[in-house]
Amino acid sequence: MLSTGLPQGAVPKLERPGPLRERVYEALLELITTRALQPGQHLVESELAGHLGVSRQPVREALQRLDTEGWVDLRPAQGAFVHEPTEEEADQLLTVRTLLEAEAARLAALHTGQEGVDALYDIVEQGRLAVAADDVTRAVALNAAFHAKVMELAGNAVLAELAAQVDRRVRWYYTPVARLRGGTSWTEHAELVQAISDHDEQLATRLMREHTEHTRHSYHHRKAS
Repeated sequence: MLSTGLPQGAVPKLERPGPLRERVYEALLELITTRALQPGQHLVESELAGHLGVSRQPVREALQRLDTEGWVDLRPAQGAFVHEPTEEEADQLLTVRTLLEAEAARLAALHTGQEGVDALYDIVEQGRLAVAADDVTRAVALNAAFHAKVMELAGNAVLAELAAQVDRRVRWYYTPVARLRGGTSWTEHAELVQAISDHDEQLATRLMREHTEHTRHSYHHRKAS
């Protein structure tokens, strides 16, 4: 365990090329999104710089950007802390996600051919294997990949752009309930793929809306579980 509380192997390698500050920003955002850095955790510039193998300057710049975007809270005389989302923030974000995803499911049912259906079923199978192995990190990544694929198959660039703006926050909120949702989530995914395969727009819309609402309710009830 590292001094900042990062699990061994959690720190991503900084890919080259590209501006250093951008790579540091992406690395820190990934650590926050996957909750390797937990909400409320104190972020020490020197320690983060050491873990990432960079100087403190790009870390400072990244933290300032993350503060502007709402991922980090910079507190005078205290330092930087991972933002702790309120229940209202989560509810608003996940409600918007439901609207976007439901429309994506409808459009996917309208446009998707067998190749797209097969790709979705492949992700579902991988997701079930991840759940069986209790690999939460992989399950979360595959969940994001499944929804991204549905969005891609919808074929609406504007809708996809809007969804991309909330994707990382959705992952952030989904991670603490991934184990709670478990195999049920992937059963729901499989039912949705069948509706898409059948070109049943109404059913696909309803199933996606119910699926995303289940995640929203699970998030709000996670502490009681």
